Amino acid sequence: MIRARPSMLTRVVLATTIGTALEWYGFILFSTMSALVLNRLFFPPGDPVAATLASFATFAVGFLVRPLGALVIGHYGDRLGRRKMLVITLVTVGSASTLMGALPTYGTAGAWAPVLLVVLRAVQGFGAGAEYAGASLTLAEFAPPEHRGRYSAIPPAGAALGALISAGAVAAVSTLPADDFLAWGWRIPFLATVLVTATGFYIRVSVAESPMFEAAKREQGVARAPVVELARSAPRTLVAGVVSSVGPNVAAYIPVVFALVYLTEQLGVSRTDTVVGALVYFACSAAAMPVAGALADAVGRRTVLAGAMVASAVFAFPFFWLLGTRDVGYVWFAFGVSGLLLGAQLGAQAGFLAELFPTRTRFSGVALSRELAAAVAGGTAPLVAAALLEAAGGAPWPVVLYMSALLLLSSVAVALTRG
Repeated sequence: MIRARPSMLTRVVLATTIGTALEWYGFILFSTMSALVLNRLFFPPGDPVAATLASFATFAVGFLVRPLGALVIGHYGDRLGRRKMLVITLVTVGSASTLMGALPTYGTAGAWAPVLLVVLRAVQGFGAGAEYAGASLTLAEFAPPEHRGRYSAIPPAGAALGALISAGAVAAVSTLPADDFLAWGWRIPFLATVLVTATGFYIRVSVAESPMFEAAKREQGVARAPVVELARSAPRTLVAGVVSSVGPNVAAYIPVVFALVYLTEQLGVSRTDTVVGALVYFACSAAAMPVAGALADAVGRRTVLAGAMVASAVFAFPFFWLLGTRDVGYVWFAFGVSGLLLGAQLGAQAGFLAELFPTRTRFSGVALSRELAAAVAGGTAPLVAAALLEAAGGAPWPVVLYMSALLLLSSVAVALTRG
């Protein structure tokens, strides 16, 4: 049995968690800003509904590119090692996020503004396509088997922490006068990414390679074409990994992207109260992940993951009902419960996916499972939800059905996997 030295395990915990937090700070920052300000600044003025849909479409571009990042970076992660790829993902996403803060708006550059925004969003999505998966599986490979769930849940908690910091940064600049926020305030959180990227780079280059990867490399050699080997040897496993990852994507991006616009544009809740709701959401999500990971070690990954998905599907209707009250306390409560349920899913999912695939193809398998689902259901969720809301004349019940159905589908996929 391969066990990492305690000192190295601690270093890997810090590197994967802090790196993921810093990287997802930039990715989630775009998600939040797309709902609050990018729709106004980077698209032709006129119809606000059309601008919002265009902004969500740009948001979706990052997700559509993520499977390509998972395929390319996952391939080299299985052939060259985990450590090098995690450094590459950090630099890629960090650079794109920083440059977003320096982009000209539509009023300055015209049609070039949305084009440049889409290009940087695509670069950001390419790097993010393997970051989360690579960090969680790397720590899972370093962790003792009996505590794999607990340790592999730490990087997802880091991602939630990064999202929490991102929401806090947005909340801080949102306190500026409206004109100042639209003119320059929104740029500050993007430009600050350069500092956190440099810090993350310094931490990640000091981490050793995964002992499980090194052992598999010595004993079996590396896979020549990891994705081909995976498709030939375990196609049903890959399908199960993808379908099981649909639910957490829907549970994440409908509350934290679509619901922000729904609250501010449809229900008239203030921007500040809405952003605070996002802060509550991310804080509860981060707190729930390590607990869910430890619980998964005790009662099983599938039990915790599938149970959290079913609970999230059931809570979809109360979530929108609570938002509809427009009462700030109820709104924050709705975000808090949603965050807890998402955290339970992601905390259990990390160990679940890592154990689905053998070491030789694990990076490709985990990354593709997450990112194919993200492209199909995550990036498109706000766009689909906005279209359903518009078609229903502002009534949220089609969004509730859409969200619940996909979560239940994912829970079935988890329940049917082996182990």
